[in-house]
This record gives sequence, structure tokens and C-alpha cells, in this order.
Amino acid sequence: MIHFGTTELVILLVIVILLFGAGRISKLAKELGTSVRTFREGVSGEKENK
Repeated sequence: MIHFGTTELVILLVIVILLFGAGRISKLAKELGTSVRTFREGVSGEKENK
């Protein structure tokens, strides 16, 4: 099993930000959150009221 330390995670994060850019990463995170919320609503069978 691979264990990552703090240093490795920071280096990986910097590489990802350099490759994709901060704007694109935030857009992907937003889309992922929306997808997870939609999936949970579909599984539960009810929609949350906002």
C-alpha cells in the first residue's frame, strides 16, 4: 500500500495546479459536487428543498 506524506501531497498539488490551472480545477470541483448531489438525490428518491 502506498502512503503519501505531506511533502508528497503538496508537490502533487503544485504539479496538478501547474498542469490544469486553478480556474479549471475549481470548475471541475464544482461539477463533481453537483454530480454527487444529483446522485444522492436520485438514490434517496426525494429532492431537498432549498
